[in-house]
Amino acid sequence: MTAKTINPKKGLGPLKDAMTTAADQPEKAGRKQADESTKWKPGQSGNPRGRTPGTGEVAKLRASIAEHVPAIVKQLVDLAKGGDTAAARLLLERVIPPLKPSEQAALIAMPEGSLTDQGKSVLAALGAGALGPTQAAQLLTSLGAMAKLIETDELAARVAALEAKNGKA
Repeated sequence: MTAKTINPKKGLGPLKDAMTTAADQPEKAGRKQADESTKWKPGQSGNPRGRTPGTGEVAKLRASIAEHVPAIVKQLVDLAKGGDTAAARLLLERVIPPLKPSEQAALIAMPEGSLTDQGKSVLAALGAGALGPTQAAQLLTSLGAMAKLIETDELAARVAALEAKNGKA
């Protein structure tokens, strides 16, 4: 028997038909073709209702601990009172929310003049102690944003005037 050579440009040719099996052809292997209504569609979940909430291992663990929480907290308090710093830290970090620094609102007189005059009054109030550094920084940032808005309005007015002068709408 002679070995048949395969031309890579022509492919397998008649050998391809002889090499295919029933497993390569599902319709011949007795498999049913999937109906279009039962196929998965992009973006559609195979389990739209999902797992029922509260049935996982974490939920079961939390439920088993939940009934003991008052006793656990009482024991932590007793340990913290006894000098256990780890228990005290745990209580303070988890039970009492952390304090956030905040500044009281302060009223300052802003002049009606230019933005430069208003910025100077903010700096003067900061220097006098009427404003905190964060408040002064926020006011100066707001004045900077206001300057950009005024600049944009003035440029739009100038462009409109030039277009009206040159007859463009």
